[in-house]
Amino acid sequence: MPTLEDNAGAILTQSLAIIEWLEETHPEPPLLPKDPLRRAKVRAFALALACDTHPVQNLKVLARLRQLGLPKEKVTEWAASANREGLSACEILIAGESGPFCFGGAPTMADLCLVPQLANARRFGVDLGGFPRLLKAEAAAKDNKAFADAAPERQPDAE
Repeated sequence: MPTLEDNAGAILTQSLAIIEWLEETHPEPPLLPKDPLRRAKVRAFALALACDTHPVQNLKVLARLRQLGLPKEKVTEWAASANREGLSACEILIAGESGPFCFGGAPTMADLCLVPQLANARRFGVDLGGFPRLLKAEAAAKDNKAFADAAPERQPDAE
């Protein structure tokens, strides 16, 4: 589970709660646009991944499906399908955005949710060829030092 400990020792969990806290306590660089309509669009994108896509292909959920007797390949197919559906919705949500990030020239909450979701998609064998705009945003993120520093494999508790 994503966890952040602040300088006072307070523990925060859940990605979107952490992102909102960072936006409120460390507003530079901003993770949400200033314009309310743009903020809502960024949040809608992030929620499509964090609430509609990720939970149904979370490792805990998939393990439970296997415990209930679904064969491993069916569980993997289901996770891949959920991922494709979520990514398809997000591709549409940013189709008119110029980028290079999801919503413009700087990363937002949307990009913070997209990058790990694409990693999950690859883990489940999803063909990402149909998501050129999402891949463009991911490439921009991977060229960003903050994203590189935050990669799971670079964290002290990486397994």
